[in-house]
Amino acid sequence: MTTNDLFAKPEPAAPLAEALRPRTLDEVLGQRHLLGPGKPLRVAFESRRPHSMILWGPPGVGKTTLARLMAHAFDAEFIALSAVFSGVKDIREAVQAAETELARTGRHTILFVDEVHRFNKAQQDAFLPYVERGLVTFIGATTENPSFEVNGALLSRASVYVLENLSHAELGELFERAAQHVLRGIDFDAAARERLIGFADGDARRLLNALEIMATAAQSARTAQVSGEFVEATLAQSLRRFDKGGEQFYDQISALHKSVRGSSPDASLYWFVRMLDGGADPRYLGRRIVRMAAEDIGLADPRALRLALDACETYERLGSPEGELALAEAVIYLACAAKSNAVYSAYNAARAFVAKDGTRPVPMHLRNAPTKLMKNLGYGDAYRYAHDEAEGYAAGEDYLPEGMAQPGWYRPADRGLETKIREKLDYLRGLDAAASGKRIK
Repeated sequence: MTTNDLFAKPEPAAPLAEALRPRTLDEVLGQRHLLGPGKPLRVAFESRRPHSMILWGPPGVGKTTLARLMAHAFDAEFIALSAVFSGVKDIREAVQAAETELARTGRHTILFVDEVHRFNKAQQDAFLPYVERGLVTFIGATTENPSFEVNGALLSRASVYVLENLSHAELGELFERAAQHVLRGIDFDAAARERLIGFADGDARRLLNALEIMATAAQSARTAQVSGEFVEATLAQSLRRFDKGGEQFYDQISALHKSVRGSSPDASLYWFVRMLDGGADPRYLGRRIVRMAAEDIGLADPRALRLALDACETYERLGSPEGELALAEAVIYLACAAKSNAVYSAYNAARAFVAKDGTRPVPMHLRNAPTKLMKNLGYGDAYRYAHDEAEGYAAGEDYLPEGMAQPGWYRPADRGLETKIREKLDYLRGLDAAASGKRIK
């Protein structure tokens, strides 16, 4: 299909999202950071010099529309592939069509690949020779972070442009376009308008699809008046857009973790509920809450870990929605608890040291001696049983391998219970210093 075909007037039966697809750059809603005067994509259109690019953004923000408009602006052939349905064979056929078009008419080809992140490395590599030759201008669209999902070779040959959700005002403008040009005769009150825009959640296509549903429902109900209550009754309850395996998922769990670490119970509860509302598995959230207790609270409040584990167990017994309250309780407790990453930092430091260090033998006095031979060889000799020592502590004893300096990995914070732990360790180090006749740092 040629560019002219794509931009022909849609048939009456076309979906509303297609019927209202922008025909010019000025009709595109949103993305002012890319399309405003002097901004990157505006400059690319005005220069009439196409370049390969990755359009990264959530659904319904205009990625396909921009690719089509670019082909129209540059008078280029437009070939579209979907990574969901296409393979290497389809890529080769598209390239052959581009070669034929170039030889026959001299027209360049824009090759648009929707959901490019779904192609594997070999499939993505298949584009490289043709992009390098300049046979095609490659435009990939993805809802996933291209840093992780697009291989480096292809990424290095394309500019990445980040598209954003449409704002409330931009969706409102789209609503008016649809109401004036396609939904004539139907009156949406203010509450209905707000509910539909909220339902869209930044997605233009979702808004237009919802409007189509409402128009059909209004016709069936023989009413020209659409209220907020009518919208609620017509649209099935829908969770907010949430990609359980994608960028938004990890952004939100990151926000939850950082809110807990930052001791903000309200923000922590907000992100926790946002993820539940979006369909996140409460068991996954429970596992992350346990991790937060160990990583960010640690020994400053050892009760946090136990409470987090209890919340997970409570959820397993009660399920949703009752069990979610226990998880919420744990989130709030963790946010309010004293914070320390001393255990986390000490553990990581020890792991890094052991990974680089050699295999040091266990000192003889710390070795187990279950047999007579081992005792004769000196296993366990001179071991000091701490319970028999003054204050239950073998002052001056060394439990590290011979020749290894005291690393000082665990450094208790001056918060919560770790304040007491620090005082205790300082006292024991003082006993060590007295036993050895010198101060141990």
